[in-house]
Amino acid sequence: MQDQAQFEQLIMQYTQIKNGSEEIARLLDNEDFDNAMAMIKQREPLFLNCKCMRKYLELTPKQQVELDKLLDEIRELELKNIKSLENNMNEVRQLLKTNKKIEKLHNTYSYNENLKGSIANFTE
Repeated sequence: MQDQAQFEQLIMQYTQIKNGSEEIARLLDNEDFDNAMAMIKQREPLFLNCKCMRKYLELTPKQQVELDKLLDEIRELELKNIKSLENNMNEVRQLLKTNKKIEKLHNTYSYNENLKGSIANFTE
């Protein structure tokens, strides 16, 4: 009986992690990166607790199937969140590159006695 109660506790904690993944996805869609990072950091103790529980809990085949299904859902959500972050990172990288070129262009054409006669390199 104790194993069943511990298994239910484990499922509850993994469900909290899954709900957190869904909330993080929503925050990323809304570009609320600060709160998304805060949520990611808050979930770390849950992951560690689940890891410890799984180490000492012996699962029946039925429980293992249920747990694997939940873990697969969490993996899919986390991969989706990672892809979203990678896309946002690439967009920011592209914007920074564009802004750097624009700033170089502005600096080239702004009058500065020290840069008189210098050549600007726009091939970067």
